[in-house]
Amino acid sequence: MMRGAPHLFFPTCPKLTACRGHGTYMNPLSTSIIATVAGNVQKTNKLLSVQPLRARYTPEIGDLVVGRIVEVQSRRWKVDVAAPLLAQLPLSAINLPGGILRRRTSADELQIRTFFSEGDLVIAEVQSVHQDGSASLHTRSLKYGKLRNGIFLAVTGTGGSGSSGSNVKGGVGASSAVNSSLAAPGGSGTGGVVRSRRQVWTQETANGGGEVDIILGVNGYIYIYKHTDGADAASSITENVSISRLEEMASSTIYSSQNDDISPQTRREIARLSQCIQVLVQHGVRVDEETVTGSYEVSLQVDLEVGDDEDEEDEWRQEGREYLEGAKARRIIELLAQRLVKQKDQKKE
Repeated sequence: MMRGAPHLFFPTCPKLTACRGHGTYMNPLSTSIIATVAGNVQKTNKLLSVQPLRARYTPEIGDLVVGRIVEVQSRRWKVDVAAPLLAQLPLSAINLPGGILRRRTSADELQIRTFFSEGDLVIAEVQSVHQDGSASLHTRSLKYGKLRNGIFLAVTGTGGSGSSGSNVKGGVGASSAVNSSLAAPGGSGTGGVVRSRRQVWTQETANGGGEVDIILGVNGYIYIYKHTDGADAASSITENVSISRLEEMASSTIYSSQNDDISPQTRREIARLSQCIQVLVQHGVRVDEETVTGSYEVSLQVDLEVGDDEDEEDEWRQEGREYLEGAKARRIIELLAQRLVKQKDQKKE
């Protein structure tokens, strides 16, 4: 058992006699229940189970996920969604260019790479889960499809359960500045994307960056990209246009791989949002709309504090202010914790 973390258990750590659950086993020579993984113990009546600190994503129906195409087959794509098995995206589960509603033919199979090819990033929804644990995806809504004009992040943690080969890795223990209002569900001390009310939203950025869209995939894959008017058009289609007229609104641009021109101001704010998410994960903070938005706004405040102590004419130091690590990262977590506690107290009043 870790010192300072009374609910954190490591393998071969015995526990009181009870019914054993996932992540545990019972020694036949004793009555003790022993953990098989390092993680957070969960007790339901007399049932003991251990939730691992880091585990691969387990698909559930209705989950919003971000994935990468890794293989193109005859009538489907294989998609990496950070799960133990690759997910499937059938050709029949996507929108055809022009929004035409018809059966898929052999001609569509020949053009399958014009829709998605290896390396493409997609946002999709889990439609079904097979007996072996693999997921079947769909992108039939115009709010799903190919992703571009942005940056990709992969985080680990119990909430998002990102893969072990992710670009951003969460720490084993949460920072001392992180209180219960910041911790991921279960109190495991490892940050990750958690299921929340909204997984996709538009963030209004500062310094002339404009609007930026953020997608938090439940599987721990995140995409941050420049907001386009097409997103608004897609949302209005489902509200004001009948399904028989989708072909008049949709076009082949939904499968375009060409990025649009992005201003330096927008790129800078996208990078800032990316660093804010990395700071949250590294300090064991849950990643959702509230914490991401709060950390971004707090980072702007920290920059103002640093700017008061530095020479504004020092160009080298001004460029260094974009780097959110070390003392600045700890300050961001500290201010974010204070902010969320204050908001919680206001709601109670």
